[in-house]
Amino acid sequence: MPNLRTRLLAVLVVLGGSLVTAGVPPATAATPPATAATPPATAAGPPGSLPAAGPPGSLWFDGAPLTVRGGRFTDGQGREIVLRGYNVSGETKLAENGGLPFASVADARKSATALRALGGGNAVRFLLSWARAEPERGRVDTAYLAAATEQMRAFLDAGIRVYPDFHQDLYSRHLFGPDSWYTGDGAPKWAVEAGRYPKESCGLCLFWGQNITQNAPVREAQYDFWHNSYGVQDAFLATAQATMAYLKQHLGAGEFAGITGFDPYNEPYAGTYDSGQTSRTWERELLWPFYEKFRARMDAAGWQDKPAFVEPNLFWNANISTQKQEGGLLDAGTLGPGYVLSTHFYDQKAISGILMWGKAADGQYAADFAAVRDRASAAGTAAVVSEFGHPLSGTVADKAPTVLKAMYQALDSRLDGVSWWNRPADSGPVLSGTQWQWDLYSGRHHELMNDNPGKVRTAGDAWNDEDLSAVRLDDAGTATLRQDARLLDRLYPSATAGTTLAFTYEDRSRDGSATLTWNPVPAALPNVAKLVGTGRYGLLVWRSGDGTAPTELHLPASFPPAATTVVSDLGTVYGPPAHTSATPVGLAPEPGGTGSRRLLLTDADSGALHFALVTDGATAPPADLLAAARTELAGWAAARF
Repeated sequence: MPNLRTRLLAVLVVLGGSLVTAGVPPATAATPPATAATPPATAAGPPGSLPAAGPPGSLWFDGAPLTVRGGRFTDGQGREIVLRGYNVSGETKLAENGGLPFASVADARKSATALRALGGGNAVRFLLSWARAEPERGRVDTAYLAAATEQMRAFLDAGIRVYPDFHQDLYSRHLFGPDSWYTGDGAPKWAVEAGRYPKESCGLCLFWGQNITQNAPVREAQYDFWHNSYGVQDAFLATAQATMAYLKQHLGAGEFAGITGFDPYNEPYAGTYDSGQTSRTWERELLWPFYEKFRARMDAAGWQDKPAFVEPNLFWNANISTQKQEGGLLDAGTLGPGYVLSTHFYDQKAISGILMWGKAADGQYAADFAAVRDRASAAGTAAVVSEFGHPLSGTVADKAPTVLKAMYQALDSRLDGVSWWNRPADSGPVLSGTQWQWDLYSGRHHELMNDNPGKVRTAGDAWNDEDLSAVRLDDAGTATLRQDARLLDRLYPSATAGTTLAFTYEDRSRDGSATLTWNPVPAALPNVAKLVGTGRYGLLVWRSGDGTAPTELHLPASFPPAATTVVSDLGTVYGPPAHTSATPVGLAPEPGGTGSRRLLLTDADSGALHFALVTDGATAPPADLLAAARTELAGWAAARF
């Protein structure tokens, strides 16, 4: 039956035009080992500087709010910032914890610490529920907002940046009866009752996403929201403004600086197009005006300097031709610093089990993610892939190691591995992204589906048979990874002092017992290849700016500082020392006191070309090998840039 179900699913996906992750039965993945090391002591700032207000481990250049400038996220020192992390979490879709991501603040803190230390994240997309924020029309539930704020604070205290998201899928759980096959989340019960929608039915739907385009009540409710029928959109905007005002009032100034913006609406879709209307004209006539209204609400709530993370029509970048619809906010003009292009990407071909028989390969998603870069560049703003992932159980789970590796590869560079060393100048900006998802309660839920005590969901994400969480709690209550730590806890440039020119990371992550190597060092650089060996490596090339703060790379927990090698024009070292203001290459803890570490690279110039190779492949490399590798990289960088 599973094979037959998958094949029927593929046919229905193609015919029905749905786009969301497929539901699959759960199974437990092996937990990889994770190591930790004592971080070096925090270094003092430059003479006369004051310590920044912020989490433990903060340095003088930490804690500045982000802005959008030149199509990139930037901090107060003008450094390019890359946000990497996870969605926290699909638990918000469930009723078991009252529409909150966590059952308690203690669990939120446990999650934040694990996300930083095990998952390597510096940012989260923090899900909120409109139904819980406004349970009765016109009444904002401040108790819910207070609880959400405290859970959000746990991540801010851990040095993790946050962008909240009013989440919805299939418009509302209140469209679905206790015996329904599926459920939704988002709008409150009163908004559904206002529409007097018919009894839901998706017909022959084996995939929850088909409800988007095939379930009449879902389509009608979506249509009504975008046309402000019964004043539901006005009510939503008022609640969003109240929520943002509450957060501004109840977070400290340093905490509020860690809020990067707000995602107004998850995966927008028209429901039904008016006569003569297309996906593009719908974006222009209904979606973009909604975002402009939301932007005005942000300004009124004191969020003037924070961008709205706006999502195009959810089908604009589908990778199945029958699903794809023209869009991408093409008629919104130059978005500028008030907006960020936020989009999702799931490989529906891989999820179908039919349209992609094999596994993902080197460069699998280079074109898909290049389209995101190009669209953001044309719109004059930064981009974030705010959801991506793949099922971790079921008939297509065997593709997950390669699919996720290829997606992270595409976030790092628009090139495949085989091309990177020869054409690094075409690498493009490093994309921000938040993987779906980070759910401590994976496989341990107790959710009454649509409030039906006869339908208790415990497995996977406990929502429409999904199973995508990268983390779970073991029997001792300890957070453990469900995916390869080498894949998730990655080296990446979290802050670049100047302009990033190229970046790549060969994580050597595993597909079962096989190590995946898609970007080997070329034979033309024999000393670099010898230094790296069979180890992992990352290479960043950048042009320095005018600021004084260093470039930062997140150092995975499994990179022991004493066994990490850095080869840079700024310095070459095996076992980098603790960072000081006089150390061009050094280590420091990341803010938050979670034990995670960063590599700091400090230049003293402007407009100069710099490079840094970071690897764990060498054991006590001799000085002549380090010098030879540095010479090779310097020649390569000069020739390629």
